[in-house]
Amino acid sequence: MPELPEVETIRRGLEGRIIGKAVRSAHNYDSPKSFPNAPADVEQFLYGATVTDVRRRAKVLLIELSSGYTLVTHLKMTGQIIVIDNHARWGAGHPNDSLVHELPDSTTREHIDFADGTRLYFNDLRKFGWMKLYPTVEVPNIDFMQRVGPEPLLDDFTGEVLYERLQRRGNTTIKAALLDQTVLAGVGNIYADESLWGARIHPATLVKNVPRKAILQLAGEIKTVMNLAIEKGGSTDKNYVNAEGKKGSYLSFARVFRREGQPCPRCGTIIEKTRVAGRGTHLCPHCQTKK
Repeated sequence: MPELPEVETIRRGLEGRIIGKAVRSAHNYDSPKSFPNAPADVEQFLYGATVTDVRRRAKVLLIELSSGYTLVTHLKMTGQIIVIDNHARWGAGHPNDSLVHELPDSTTREHIDFADGTRLYFNDLRKFGWMKLYPTVEVPNIDFMQRVGPEPLLDDFTGEVLYERLQRRGNTTIKAALLDQTVLAGVGNIYADESLWGARIHPATLVKNVPRKAILQLAGEIKTVMNLAIEKGGSTDKNYVNAEGKKGSYLSFARVFRREGQPCPRCGTIIEKTRVAGRGTHLCPHCQTKK
């Protein structure tokens, strides 16, 4: 699943392409699962509305409308967003042929037509992703929004915030805690491994055994890794290409993720791959000793 840097890269790409545009109509190709709103609500609150902002919360896109509604979008594993404007094509998400082939196709779940002729496609090969209209004032009250942890890129996210949020997960491995979206928003497997390496913490260490000083350092590493990933357009994995439909280049800069068998860039010890929290996990056995 795309992680926070990938979704933020998509948000920034969309921001410059649809803000200020008025919606003319929309078409649903799928069951209500992908776009569950009643047709009457779509006509009343989507048609004629202008896009006023494109925001992100964790791994969810929030397309705000002048009607007082927000189009909440989750790409899940294989979602794509493609914008076609004056024959120019822009796309991001799962890297299959739908990014470049004629649309709609068998993966298209929804398209939105704007008054200026621009069309936005929401495609999803596996049908796990979705778009849904919510009153903007109710978005913070969505169950997911209530449960998700703080945003690691905001100024008010500090080492002390991370330390306090981790305390209720004392008997959990530090990697499992980082992957828990109720602890911290948007961190997935790639960036958990990279941040833990930066802070010299073994991923299988129980939270209660991680020194406070190390957690404070970990918060800084998370910010650094996330910002670098956004700068590099995210990490291309089998489920993502960036907002230009190109491969994100962060993995070219990764220190441990998918570097098993190669020397640690810090100490030269061979990087190992193991499993922690049910996920493939990369670490340096010298720099990251288990407490």
